[in-house]
Amino acid sequence: MVFTSVIFLLLFLPIFMMAYHLAPQKRRNLVALSGSLIFYMWGAPLFFWLLLALLIGNFHIVKQMDKSQVPKKRKSLLIASLLINLGVLAYFKYANFFIENLNLLLEGIGLNAVIWMKIALPIGISFFTFQSITYTLDVYWKKHSPLEKSTDYLLYILLFPQLIAGPIIRFNTIAEEIKDRSQNYTSDYKLSGLYRFIIGLAKKVLIANQIGDQVDIIFALDSPSPYFAWMGIIAYSMQIYFDFAGYSDMAIGLGKILGFNFPENFRSPYTSKNITEFWRRWHITLGTFMRDYLYIPLGGSRADKIQRVYFNLIVVFLLSGLWHGASWNFVIWGAWHGLFLIFERAFLLKFLNKLPAFFNLIYAYLVVLIGWVFFRADDLHSAKTYLGTMFGLRHAEAPMPQIESLPPEFYTFLLIALLFAFIGISNLGRRWEQFFFSTPFSAKQYLRLSPLYLILLVLSISYIASSDFNPFIYFRF
Repeated sequence: MVFTSVIFLLLFLPIFMMAYHLAPQKRRNLVALSGSLIFYMWGAPLFFWLLLALLIGNFHIVKQMDKSQVPKKRKSLLIASLLINLGVLAYFKYANFFIENLNLLLEGIGLNAVIWMKIALPIGISFFTFQSITYTLDVYWKKHSPLEKSTDYLLYILLFPQLIAGPIIRFNTIAEEIKDRSQNYTSDYKLSGLYRFIIGLAKKVLIANQIGDQVDIIFALDSPSPYFAWMGIIAYSMQIYFDFAGYSDMAIGLGKILGFNFPENFRSPYTSKNITEFWRRWHITLGTFMRDYLYIPLGGSRADKIQRVYFNLIVVFLLSGLWHGASWNFVIWGAWHGLFLIFERAFLLKFLNKLPAFFNLIYAYLVVLIGWVFFRADDLHSAKTYLGTMFGLRHAEAPMPQIESLPPEFYTFLLIALLFAFIGISNLGRRWEQFFFSTPFSAKQYLRLSPLYLILLVLSISYIASSDFNPFIYFRF
């Protein structure tokens, strides 16, 4: 079940919200957990009981770790918890990748390939694994005491708004709200959450989906022209942004309706003037997770030698790429961004700071676009071929069937997407973003804006009901 489905919007969500708000305050955690378990079982019933057993086991390990006063025992339990979480992630997400590459190596030296039954990928495994790791480490580092009830722990991990596409929520930032969020049960909080959800739904359905079908068509071509190749990757950059940012907005909005305050995950990333800034604006919760739980423990920027800082950066971004998917394409994508972060730290930022802001915007967006080719292409060969086409380095031996033109509505929605993606460049655009995303509305403003949000909601549901194209990009992660 995904947020942009008729079943979720017209069946699951209304019933759940009614049950949640009619329940006594002290029972709302159980209602939220029950709804989240149903939500997960709907999409992945085969993995449900295994997931539940692993999470309950991790809860008790961390509880024993916190109680222990013996450093060696605490460390042993920490390692056990991390091994369980990372082991499950490695097995389900990377075992197929490892075996495929091992078989290529074995075949290359004339040995028989390993016979292997492919493993299915549980929904949301990357997100709930990282949250489970933050729980373990936050308790180990004494940032917060562990939760007393296993049901509260399961709620933190499995809370359905953020379960399948984030944002990644660190335990110490939400622990108190799991115990008591009565201060957030206000009409203003719930209305602002509803409006945020509608904005996210519209981003996903009315922008990302509208251009996504043409992206799929272009990337399926054997030999697109350079023009279509550039149109395809520009459109994909908009599709993935509005798709993922839309899901984050929906999660943040649903969280507010339930009384939770989820962190922001995107802040106009395409208005960045360099890649360092881009990663402060794109998938913010992943970036801060990698910084605080990997980069800093490795030594971060305080390492004695600058070479060690560069090593830390490239390790973090290689693993960030691998986190997104078990493919060399994602590893290359991570390495691409990591290298530019190193270049900028070493010398490039000094040069960029001397250029007009417009050239910096073009530089950052072009680097991100090239990276997206690896992210979107099916394999390295396809990525290389696509990049060659974009830059006029590939010439087909024989003419291949082409699409003659893109439909007018594609250009319309692409222009809308570009407008909203880059609106933060101007002062007026920044004020609008501040108004719609950060400024508390007055009663009059709620009344004036309600028709706009109602129209967006009706249009979004109408599109979902009438269209067969409703991809979930981040399912593969």
